[in-house]
Amino acid sequence: MTTQAFTVQVTFDCRDPHPLADWWAETLGWEVEPQDEAFIRSMIEQGHATDDDTTTHRGALVWREGAAIRPPDPAVAGQPRLLFAQVPEEKSTKNRVHLDLRTGLDDAALDALRDSLVERGATIVGGGRQGPHAWITMTDPEGNEFCV
Repeated sequence: MTTQAFTVQVTFDCRDPHPLADWWAETLGWEVEPQDEAFIRSMIEQGHATDDDTTTHRGALVWREGAAIRPPDPAVAGQPRLLFAQVPEEKSTKNRVHLDLRTGLDDAALDALRDSLVERGATIVGGGRQGPHAWITMTDPEGNEFCV
């Protein structure tokens, strides 16, 4: 049996994908994937989509229900991707999976990062320490858990 290598995309259900993609791109130092306005207009003209399927975000025509971010060098194959998909329901329970942002920071730098994330809309929900390792559990502006 041959083992196939896969690339990974993690999908976040959310109310408003474009601002959340912006938030995560800034947090990770990644970039929001551009959407092709000409392609979107073509899909509308051909009847495959309607104006209701789109919105304007930061002055650009984009698909309403989704946005994605990626590491800054898209030429490197196999990099992960985060997709933000609009869903009608609110988040109601704890995530079964969450991102751990591995920083390698000392306690003072970790506290500064925590404060910066809170200023940008994150919420602190907990934290811990195991031996020399410390972490802070937080939620993004839509309530998705992550740790730093």
